[in-house]
Amino acid sequence: QVQLVESGGDLVQPGETLRLSCKASGIDRNTFSSWRMGWHRQAPGKQRDLVARIEPTGDATYQDSAKGRFTISRDNANKTASLQLTNLKPEDTGVYYCSADRPPWGLDDYWGQGTQVTVSS
Repeated sequence: QVQLVESGGDLVQPGETLRLSCKASGIDRNTFSSWRMGWHRQAPGKQRDLVARIEPTGDATYQDSAKGRFTISRDNANKTASLQLTNLKPEDTGVYYCSADRPPWGLDDYWGQGTQVTVSS
């Protein structure tokens, strides 16, 4: 019943910008507001790594390579978590997955199907 659906992935050139969105369904807004939301990247031939996390408070944490370039945000009214990717580099290429961590927070409970981001000249 609960679903996370990502969108916004594309083929872009280095230096360009993308905005990824993760829309949650099957829950109400109040429930969504209590979840930790994350964005993860699985690069070709690599394991999946956390890129950014946003807390119910709105506080955000980032992978070192994302700091200063990526911004995670949430819109609880629309049950959406977004990731703004600026100054994209080829090493940012991969499948980006959205995740949700319900209380009591710990492991991610839900995952989206992923959206492909390809950065290439």
